Amino acid sequence: MPPVAIGFGVLLIVLGVAFYFVTEMKSVTALIPAAFGLVLMVLGLLGRQERLRKHVMHAAAALALVGVIIPLARLWPGIQSGGFDNPNAALETALMGLLCAVFLGLCVRSFVVARRSRSRRALGEEGR
Repeated sequence: MPPVAIGFGVLLIVLGVAFYFVTEMKSVTALIPAAFGLVLMVLGLLGRQERLRKHVMHAAAALALVGVIIPLARLWPGIQSGGFDNPNAALETALMGLLCAVFLGLCVRSFVVARRSRSRRALGEEGR
């Protein structure tokens, strides 16, 4: 899972930097996805250490959850009113939320698979 976190971190960094330049460097808030991506990348790098992996990947999943909730909260008023003041910002926010949602889904899947694997090993050891 750490390589996946690193990959999604890179995608978020690219998203933030790209929109920063698309908006002609007018808004520092365009770099918010890059900040999330940087933290996610660091968590992925820390997750390469076996002793830290479980805790770090849970932190990465929590960050991804925040990365889904905040964009939804920011987009909701525009969705309700049927329009956005800044379409570029809305698009970037939606893409950030989507990337974080996909990563969160992969995290949950990975946690379920790991839990089942531990349960099977425990059952196999009890049977001996």
